[in-house]
Amino acid sequence: MAAPIPGSSIRRLTLHRPSLHTLRSTSSSSEETQLSPNLLPTNSPNPNRASSSSKPYFPKRGQTLELVCESLAFKGKGVCKVSDTGFVLMCDRALPGERFVGRVTRKKGDYAEVKKLKTLSPHWDFVSAPCEYASYCGGCKTQNLMYEAQIKAKEQQVHELITRVGRFPVRDPEFTSVMMPIVPCDIQFHYRNKMEFSFCPKKWFPESEMQKEQNALNDYALGLHAPGFFDKVLNIDKCLLQNEVANKVLAIVQDCWKDANYGLSPYNCHSHTGLLKHLMLRTGRDVDTGLTELMVNFVTSSYKPELLQPLVKKLTLLPEVVSVVNNVNTSVGNTSVGEEEYTLYGKSTITEVLRGVTFQISANSFFQTNTHQAEVLYKLIEECADLRGDGSEIVLDLFCGTGSIGLTLARKVKHVYGYEVVPQAISDARRNASQNGIHNATFVQGDLNKINDHFGDEFPKPDIVISDPNRPGMHLKLIKFLLKQMVPRIIYVSCNPASMCP
Repeated sequence: MAAPIPGSSIRRLTLHRPSLHTLRSTSSSSEETQLSPNLLPTNSPNPNRASSSSKPYFPKRGQTLELVCESLAFKGKGVCKVSDTGFVLMCDRALPGERFVGRVTRKKGDYAEVKKLKTLSPHWDFVSAPCEYASYCGGCKTQNLMYEAQIKAKEQQVHELITRVGRFPVRDPEFTSVMMPIVPCDIQFHYRNKMEFSFCPKKWFPESEMQKEQNALNDYALGLHAPGFFDKVLNIDKCLLQNEVANKVLAIVQDCWKDANYGLSPYNCHSHTGLLKHLMLRTGRDVDTGLTELMVNFVTSSYKPELLQPLVKKLTLLPEVVSVVNNVNTSVGNTSVGEEEYTLYGKSTITEVLRGVTFQISANSFFQTNTHQAEVLYKLIEECADLRGDGSEIVLDLFCGTGSIGLTLARKVKHVYGYEVVPQAISDARRNASQNGIHNATFVQGDLNKINDHFGDEFPKPDIVISDPNRPGMHLKLIKFLLKQMVPRIIYVSCNPASMCP
């Protein structure tokens, strides 16, 4: 599955890996060389290098190199290599084919990290990024890479993880039929139904705009965390990932919350003072009309509804805002889940429809963030389940969230058993089953990372297992349990292929 900046489909898995580009030397009078006295093209002989029989050369911290990005690694970092040694260098925001000057920032085991200083020639599939924050926001790192190239890079990443880490036999003729191409998304932007923004007393500026930081009268920020910082936030007025209604809500909050008359203050993660921690926006659809409905969730360090009410009053002038809730999180951590939740306006949930099933979604329950592509994903899951059609199968739905996957299959199987650690999500799943008239689904709250020898006693042996874990993947205990069950079909829905392959 792929979502960020859609385009046309890649029909067949491409096994081509870009060849290592020979990097040219630069004369001492070139513009690149003037950037740093340490600049050293990676194919140039090192004057300080010992003979070929001694230790191989590796770049040092602070050294400046001229590099060419070969490919993208997981999470979008560019992969470069020192041509003589094959030593790997990882650079944030470097894209395939891009030639650039970078400085080594640190060495980590068998690779080093590089900070890009200057682009010498652009990457192969350059497009203009439509978002004004794209060049330095931590949310979208590949907006200026053509979507077809993004798909190709992701296919290559998954392919390499499956063959190198998962050890699938790439030379087996059947492998090409097992490794299917990515299914692209038809929607280019505004596809996310959930966005989380952070309040911060310290506004972050990129290096090119540091003068603004010095002249800023109000350092308060509401936006996304600056790359690599937990205590600095890039102020954002509009995000192209969420829909226009959500951006209207963001604009109203941005226009009001810094006003001293409101008495609102951002939470300071160092001094542990201030009220506002996060602004979470969730989007759904009215079941009867199909119109957008939106939930606004303020995450605060304490419960002070009187301070939020003037802002709530402004937000609810938008007809699409049907729910305003307040999650109170008194911990010093940065989580957006509250110990207590209060409904300040309207409903405590919003609704969404997937494959004919209506779902009630609360503030903290998991739901696929790309509704359009979730329809495609769930159709693929049903195809992979290869149901017999006689309604006889038992489905075990692990990490079930609000029950969205299991409930879309429930009417075609004998029974669905769902497990999830978040109590509110289980409550939502049970309510969703009841409201859709589905009586053959059982949802149990429990931590699948802490199962014991009695796990499985409460349900029959499954015919189909669907597992949709979070980024760390499945615990070894759970994997051993599934191996013992000898389940005919296991469908693993992964948001992190790196943790799926081991």
